[in-house]
Amino acid sequence: EVQLVESGGGLVQAGGSLRLSCAASGFSFDDYTMCWFRQAPGKEREGVSCVSGNDGNVVYAFSVMGRFTISIDNAKNMVYLQMNSLKPEDTAVYYCAASKLGIALALGTDISSNYWGQGTQVTVSS
Repeated sequence: EVQLVESGGGLVQAGGSLRLSCAASGFSFDDYTMCWFRQAPGKEREGVSCVSGNDGNVVYAFSVMGRFTISIDNAKNMVYLQMNSLKPEDTAVYYCAASKLGIALALGTDISSNYWGQGTQVTVSS
């Protein structure tokens, strides 16, 4: 059974940091691109960052570049998103997803993802 389980969300003040974790089971990371998406109320789901489970290449949305860092631990089947300098506009439900596409296409095409977690809420207060 394939499962993706996110954790690490919470309430943080603007300028603070959070580290999200995604625990995966039932498939091998080396065959997938792992991504973080987010969706704020009333807005479309958007790609945040992706990392290749095969070669480790990464891609970020412009809005988070320089503030967020994605990382992957293939041995533990874990994906992380370190979020620093958080802004109120980062408030959203964050989802972990797995895609068979390369990192750039996976980031921009959320419907292409094969597997999704249930999400974790991140709230940034001003």
